[in-house]
Amino acid sequence: KMQSAEAKFNKNSLLLALQRYTSAVRNMEQTILLPSLLRDVPSDDGLDCDAAEESCADLYDSYLMLKAISCTMESGLFSSDSHKAMNNSALHRSLDPLLDKDPEGLFHFHLKGLFSVMSDLTKKTHHLTEKYMEIIGAAS
Repeated sequence: KMQSAEAKFNKNSLLLALQRYTSAVRNMEQTILLPSLLRDVPSDDGLDCDAAEESCADLYDSYLMLKAISCTMESGLFSSDSHKAMNNSALHRSLDPLLDKDPEGLFHFHLKGLFSVMSDLTKKTHHLTEKYMEIIGAAS
């Protein structure tokens, strides 16, 4: 199923990057039947939370973060009063002058950032799933 869907998109397609992340999260959710087993298992370098925000205390927090990002991405719903939203609105205000002068350049800037973030989140999701499999003693 994934291969036929990937064949429809160029390897650098934003839709493909989003699809890969969504697929990785679905696999994570189907594999991790007892997320509570991830409590008190420390995160390692392969699964850092955003350094600007508070870091994830354990793999369970990372699991919840990755699921929440996926849900937000799929539903388009987010809390406008959240801390991250306020930071993003401040960033948006600082980029407003650029939007007027070079909207295409700004689009490419954000697109490159989004590709980078989606790739990183996909890797983190795969890593967390692998760690869970190690915890339960399943072969990788």
